[in-house]
Amino acid sequence: MEKLEGNIVDVFNEVIFPGEIWIEDSKIVRIEKNDRSYDHFILPGFIDAHVHIESSMLTPAQFARLIVPRGTIGVVTDPHEIANVLGVEGVDYMIESAGRVPVKCFFGAPSCVPATAFESSGAHLGVKEVEQLLDKTGVLFLSEMMNFPGVIHGDKEVMGKIEAALLRGLPVDGHAPGLMGEGLKAYAGAGISTDHECFSMPEALDKIGCGMKIQIREGSAARNFDALIPLFNSHPESLMLCTDDIHPDELLKEGHIDRLVRKGIGKGVDLFKLLRSASVNPVLHYDLPVGLLREGDAADCIVVSDLKTFEVQKTFINGKQVYGKEEGVLFESGQDRVINRFEKRTLYPEDLQVNLPVDKTRVRGIQCFDGDLVTEALLFEPSFSHGRLVEADPKRDLLKIVVVDRYGNRPPSVGYIRGFGLTNGALATSVAHDSHNVVAVGTSDEFIARAVNRIMESGGGMVALNSEKHQMLSLPVAGLMSPLSGEEVAGAYARVENLAREMGTKLSAPFMTLSFMSLLVIPKLKIGDQGLFDVDRFSFVSLFE
Repeated sequence: MEKLEGNIVDVFNEVIFPGEIWIEDSKIVRIEKNDRSYDHFILPGFIDAHVHIESSMLTPAQFARLIVPRGTIGVVTDPHEIANVLGVEGVDYMIESAGRVPVKCFFGAPSCVPATAFESSGAHLGVKEVEQLLDKTGVLFLSEMMNFPGVIHGDKEVMGKIEAALLRGLPVDGHAPGLMGEGLKAYAGAGISTDHECFSMPEALDKIGCGMKIQIREGSAARNFDALIPLFNSHPESLMLCTDDIHPDELLKEGHIDRLVRKGIGKGVDLFKLLRSASVNPVLHYDLPVGLLREGDAADCIVVSDLKTFEVQKTFINGKQVYGKEEGVLFESGQDRVINRFEKRTLYPEDLQVNLPVDKTRVRGIQCFDGDLVTEALLFEPSFSHGRLVEADPKRDLLKIVVVDRYGNRPPSVGYIRGFGLTNGALATSVAHDSHNVVAVGTSDEFIARAVNRIMESGGGMVALNSEKHQMLSLPVAGLMSPLSGEEVAGAYARVENLAREMGTKLSAPFMTLSFMSLLVIPKLKIGDQGLFDVDRFSFVSLFE
């Protein structure tokens, strides 16, 4: 029998007391108070209630090594990024990788592969495939149902997937940015119980009123914590914390769920309400086999130096220490294999030229914003030469954006975007939610073609280049992840992102922002491999007006 001593943080009863925790066979068998004085605190480990591990560009095994030093002992993860590329094989890959490490990874069955019928993807998961996934060990829920119009209108396949989860007693995650009113009532009424896309208090309160739990998100691109802080006072039982999509350099420098807890403490949020959202609420909602510092629970806990910085001294999972401040990470990640699907081809600058119709005078473009996945549509007077639109107009921050089908030979889709701020060069990535075609933005057709071709040659990755420099992070696993360590990937990513900043962008996470410009289920205007897409109308729109 082993013993842990310290100031024990009892989140359920909202008390802190000095005491001893006795552990035997991975379980807490006894918790006793004492009258000693300690300079450290023992509390439940953190849970990320909604994360796409693929967005870290790390395999689950490598991702685990970055989060245990931050006190995260479990993640609720949706593998729909790799599922869009490789289908069930991709989900199996993630489960296999996670199975080599002690971090508790709980997977969902992706519900929207592809996210819409309006883009080219590498796989399709119908009701049959979803049922097969829901029956796998370690798959505990139906992942975010992004097709909220399909739910509202009773689409047969959509409802079949939801019913498959509910019949098995499993929760269904939601994804319905901006949805309120009668449409929301229909959506929640179908059995959908969470949402991580809220960006305003009225929206969050409407969803809570419909019985949904709100997963407050603070990732690398989308950050909604500040807007939703009042919920901790009014509805703490309805909240969870999540990152959704986070890059490895941010995990290393700023932290994971511990960062959100620190932020909340700094803004005056009650400690116990924060900790409830960071541990108790997700465990109870998803019925996770995770301990919460109770007798009989699995011995999952962390030791921190104080309750302001939450600097982690030790992390325990199932009674075994997996991290120590002095020792580092105490488990190996093993070697991940490389799997992929990528039809390589060459893109030429002339493939990206745009002719201006004689009867049109304005061009439709995308306006993106830092820290937000929601875009606006803009109309602008074009500059053109010899009947063709100019490649880009950096002085007006009007750049060309291109999406290239990675699964076939469809002609590239071309549009315009404002908000990236590049003055010379191009960025390209094969991380392009959700179908993960290749998306690029740049100041000339030549730069864009060069950047896309680098991605094609490597079978996936992220590239920044201009007339003088280039940097690349290769992502050979499904074009989404690297089998290298978190530190190696973070270093390569930092070099690519730093060059992007040298090229003029002021975006805090330019590649993360770029990756969401092709996500056709987040308002308002996006671009897929088949053209510009108006999410509010849920249909394609012309480049011209």
